[in-house]
Amino acid sequence: MEITPDVFIYWQSGFVKLNATIAVTWFNMLLLGGVSVFVTMRLTSDENLGRGQNLMEVIVGNIRNQIGDMGLKPVDEFLPFIGTLFLFILVPNLLAVVPGYRAPTGSLSTATALAICVFVAVPVWGIRRRGLLGYLKQYIQPTPFMLPFNIMGELSRTLALAVRLFGNIMSGAMIAAILLSLAPLFFPVLMNILGLITGVIQAYIFAVLAAVYLAAAAKIQQENEEKIDQQ
Repeated sequence: MEITPDVFIYWQSGFVKLNATIAVTWFNMLLLGGVSVFVTMRLTSDENLGRGQNLMEVIVGNIRNQIGDMGLKPVDEFLPFIGTLFLFILVPNLLAVVPGYRAPTGSLSTATALAICVFVAVPVWGIRRRGLLGYLKQYIQPTPFMLPFNIMGELSRTLALAVRLFGNIMSGAMIAAILLSLAPLFFPVLMNILGLITGVIQAYIFAVLAAVYLAAAAKIQQENEEKIDQQ
């Protein structure tokens, strides 16, 4: 039973491989990019909005609200990164119900790459908000003896992001395959619905955790701004 798209190799020359993970990932990027271009070409401020713009505004509006609730302000600064993470994970998880489609989020390499994006984004925004010394100072709080533990915490947090996404998608595919092999006439519709729900939840959790980590990195500057406003 194949549970990861990495094992499906379409082309290979030496150590260079083109597997299902890479192919479907590029397909997803082209799909998301094409839909975005198509919708934004017909943007209007009239009362009669097209279905595409309506759907896009609902999605973007909900993502903006969630980012604001996480304490990330200004919201528009973080919207492209968090929104892209959410949609990049959500779309393939939803398309996984299509026969023959293999979601790249079921690959550990894809999950790791997404986690590394968050790992890099956190210090970038942290340094931008706090300054280099202000950001590095958090690693020696409350005492310098906490330095190795804080560094290990950063690394383990990234590992947890990758393993959580990969593990949930992989386990969902495995359970579905087992149930379908036992009772193929009764479980297909139920497992497809369960897969859709799981995919949406995992995309939401990954995006929320990324927002929480970014909010923690920018927390000190926001506290200082609030103190200035109160004075």
